[in-house]
Amino acid sequence: MHDVAVGLAEVGLGDAGLVGGKGAQLGELSRIEGVDVPAGFCVTTSVFRRVLATAPSLDEKLDRISRLNPADREAIRSLSEEIRNVIEAVTVPGDVAEAITARVDDDTAYAVRSSATAEDLPTASFAGQQDTYLNVGAADVLTHVRRCWASLFTERAVTYRLRNGVDHHGIGMGVVVQRMVAPDTSGILFTAAPVTGDRTVSALTAGFGVGEAIASGKAAADRYVIRHGGVVEKEIVPKPTAVHAVPGGGTAEVDVPPQQRRVPALTDDQVVRLDELGRRIEAHFGRPQDIEWCRTGDEFLIVQSRPITTVFPVPEAADGRNRVYVSVGHQQMMTDAMKPLGLSVWLLTTPAPMVHAGGRLFVDVTERLASPTTRDGLLDALGGSDPLIGDALRTVADRDGFLTPPSEASRQTAPPPSTASAAEAIEPDPSIPEKLIARHEESLAATKRRIPVASGPELFDAILEDLQQLKQIMFDPDSHRAIMAATEAVSWLDERLPEWLGESGLTDTLTQSAPNNVTSEMGLALLEVADAIRPHPEAIAVLNDTGGDEFLERLATVPGGEEARRAIKSYLDNYGMRCVGEIDITTPRWSERPSALAAVILGNIAGFEPGEARRRFERGKQEAQRTKRDVLDRLRALPDGDRKAAETERMIDVLRTFIGYREYPKYGMICRYFVYKQALLAEAGRLVTEGALADREDVYFLTFDEFRELARTRRTDHDVIARRKTEFEEYRTLTPPRVLTSDGEAVEGSYGREDLPERAVAGLPVSRGTVEGRARVVLDLADAGLQEGDILVTAYTDPSWSPLFVSAAGLVTEVGGQMTHGAVIAREYGLPAVVGVEHATRLLVDGACIRVDGTHGYVELLE
Repeated sequence: MHDVAVGLAEVGLGDAGLVGGKGAQLGELSRIEGVDVPAGFCVTTSVFRRVLATAPSLDEKLDRISRLNPADREAIRSLSEEIRNVIEAVTVPGDVAEAITARVDDDTAYAVRSSATAEDLPTASFAGQQDTYLNVGAADVLTHVRRCWASLFTERAVTYRLRNGVDHHGIGMGVVVQRMVAPDTSGILFTAAPVTGDRTVSALTAGFGVGEAIASGKAAADRYVIRHGGVVEKEIVPKPTAVHAVPGGGTAEVDVPPQQRRVPALTDDQVVRLDELGRRIEAHFGRPQDIEWCRTGDEFLIVQSRPITTVFPVPEAADGRNRVYVSVGHQQMMTDAMKPLGLSVWLLTTPAPMVHAGGRLFVDVTERLASPTTRDGLLDALGGSDPLIGDALRTVADRDGFLTPPSEASRQTAPPPSTASAAEAIEPDPSIPEKLIARHEESLAATKRRIPVASGPELFDAILEDLQQLKQIMFDPDSHRAIMAATEAVSWLDERLPEWLGESGLTDTLTQSAPNNVTSEMGLALLEVADAIRPHPEAIAVLNDTGGDEFLERLATVPGGEEARRAIKSYLDNYGMRCVGEIDITTPRWSERPSALAAVILGNIAGFEPGEARRRFERGKQEAQRTKRDVLDRLRALPDGDRKAAETERMIDVLRTFIGYREYPKYGMICRYFVYKQALLAEAGRLVTEGALADREDVYFLTFDEFRELARTRRTDHDVIARRKTEFEEYRTLTPPRVLTSDGEAVEGSYGREDLPERAVAGLPVSRGTVEGRARVVLDLADAGLQEGDILVTAYTDPSWSPLFVSAAGLVTEVGGQMTHGAVIAREYGLPAVVGVEHATRLLVDGACIRVDGTHGYVELLE
C-alpha cells in the first residue's frame, strides 16, 4: 500500500513530508549517477500520525513538553520517557503491519532508521537525535519501526527541538528500512573543513566495522585530509576494537586482532576515490555535505548525506580568482543576519562596494591586501579598529601563492600623506557641530514632509532621491572633517600623554559628558523616564507585566499611568526609531516594539534615585574638567612644558567639541530609515488589501528593486518569498567570520597574548579601569534585567544598547573596536570595557563572578 510504504528509489528531496528528512535525502542520493545506496523502503509519516492518533493522552503530554525549559533536564527526561512508553505500547493496525512485512525477506537482515520531518534541514541537521537499529531480523522489523517512532521523543531529541524552536506537534516520523550492509570499514566524510569551512579541503574518518560506532566515538578511527584530489595529511591510529553485526541480530563490539590494529582502514587510492564521490554528492546538492559511508570489498555505499549546517556561505565572485572578504557587521556592530530588503537599502546607502553572503555584508579587500603599496595601510586601518581582523588578514597575506600581486597597470597606489591632520586644521568651535546638527535636522524635516505622501512606484523614486540627499549630508566634507578631528585627537592624546606623563587611559576620562552626544543622551533620557514613573506603583506593575506591546494603552487605565505613558511616548518620539540591529530597516523599532524598553526602565527605577541623569552628567563633566586641569598642570612642570600643555589643551578642546557629534550622522540616517520603513509598510499594506501580498512583512524578503517592481505590476512571486524565509532562518543560525576567503575558509585572528592571568581571555581594552562583579549575559535587550554591580556581557552593542550602560558596572562584547559605539559610550559613562572577546557569551557563564580589566584588555573568571 503506497500510503504505508514507498520504495527509496521513488522519493527525492521534495518528499520529506511523506518519508521524513533522512528518507528523502537517501532517495535523492540514489538518483545520483555513480552513487550506491543500500536498497530499501520508507514507512510513511502518515502511518506515524495515524497510529499516534490512537494513543491515549498524547496531545496533553505534547502540550506539557512544549512548555518546558530546554535546561530542565529532569522534567524533559521524565516526560519524554512517558511519551515513549505510550508510543511503544500502541497497536499497529493490521493493514499497516501487513504492508510492511510484505516488503521484507525472512532471510535478510535490515537497518531500521528513524527519519523525522525536521531532520537534515539546512537550518539544523538533527544528527543523532533519533534512533537507528542495525542487523534487525525480518520478524523484528515492525517492533523496531515502533521504537523509531518513539525515539522522536528521546531526551536529546526533545531538548534539541526546544532549543531550535521546532514544534513537537507539527513534526512527523517516517522510518527507513534498508538491507543491512556488513562493512569492512565505515566512516564520515566532510566535503569542507567542518571548523574553518574551507571548501578546498575534505576531512575523512575511517575505521573498522559499522559506522555508528565511529560516529558516536565508541571506536577509534583513522583521519585523513584531502586537498585538490590528493591526501595531504593522515593519522593512522591503533584500532583495538570494532563493532560488527552478530548472528541472531544486533551488533557487538569485538577485538581487532593485534596485527591488524595499525593497518590503515583505507588506502590512499580509496581515500581519493571516496573524496571524488563526496564531491559528486556535494555538486548535486549544491552545498558542502556531511556524508556517512561504508565499504564492502572495493565497493563504497552511501548510507547518509546531510548539509553541513555550520559552514558560512561564500560570496559570489565572477572571475574565479582567490579573494579575501572582511565583515561589515563587525565594523557596524551588527553581526545578525539581515533580510533582503534591509541588505538592499543598506547597499543603496553606503558608497563602499560590498558583497553579501549568509545575510551579511562583506567588503572585498583582495586588491588592497595583494598590493605592496596599499597593504600596510589596510592592515593598520583594520587592525587598529579590530586586532583580530588585522591578524587574520596578515595570516592570509603571508600565505604563498594565495594572493596575486596586481599588475603595474591595475596596481593601487597609497594616498599621499596628509600635510595636516583634521584635528590640527579645525578650530574647536562649538558652533560647528551645532550647525552640522541643524543641517541634519532641516534635511530630515524635508524627508518627513515628502516621503509619507508618496505611493506606488513614485514612493520608490522619492526614497531613491532622498537616499542621495542622505549620502550627501552623511559624507559632507565638513561633517567628515569634524569626525576625523575627534578621532585624531583621541589618537594624539593616547600617544602623547603616556609618553609625557607615564600614564595611559587619561583620554577615556577626558571624553566623559561631552556635548552633543545623542547616543549617551539617549541613555540618560531613559533615566528621566524612570523618574517620571517611579512615584506610581500601579504603573510599575503594568511594566512588570507588559504582556506585549499594548502595555502603553493599559497604562492609561491605572493611577499615574497617563503620566508614565506620556514620559515613554515622549522618549519614543525622540528615540523610537532606534533598535538593536538598526542598520537593517526591517528590524522592529522601539516605537513598534516598546516592550523592548520595559526591562531597562524597571532596572532604572529600582537601581537609581531621582535625578540620576543630571547627577551623572555633571559628575562626568566635572571629572573631565579636573582631569584636564591636572594633565595641563603636570605637563607645564615638564621640560618644554608650556608648549606641550598648549598643544594638549587644544587637542582636548577639539576632542570635547567634536567627539559627541561623531554619533549624530548615524542617528540621522536611522531617523530617515524609519520614515522610509513606515512608508514602505503602508505601501505593503495596500498590496495586501488588493490581494497581491499575503502579509505586509513579506516585502522584507524582497530587495528594494523587487519591491519597486511589485508596486508597479501588483504581481508577487510567492515561491521566492517562501524560499528566502527559509534561507533567512538558516542564516540566523550562522556565526559570520571576521575574515572570509573565496575558498570558504573563516580565518581566525589571535591577540597573541602570553601575559594573561591563568583564567583569563584576551580582548581589546577600550575604556580603562578594573571592575569585579556578576557577569550578566544578555542576548536580547528586552531580557536585560541588570542589577547594581552587574557586568554586561553581550555579542555586540550598537547605539540602541546605550540605555543599558547606565546600569552596568562594566562591559564585555564579542565584537568591537576602539572607536565603535560601545567603546565611545563606555568611555563617556566611565565603564571599564573590553571588546573583541571571542565567544564571550559562551565562555562567560551568566551569573559567574568575573574581573574586567579595561586598562590591560582581558576578562578574568574568578573563583
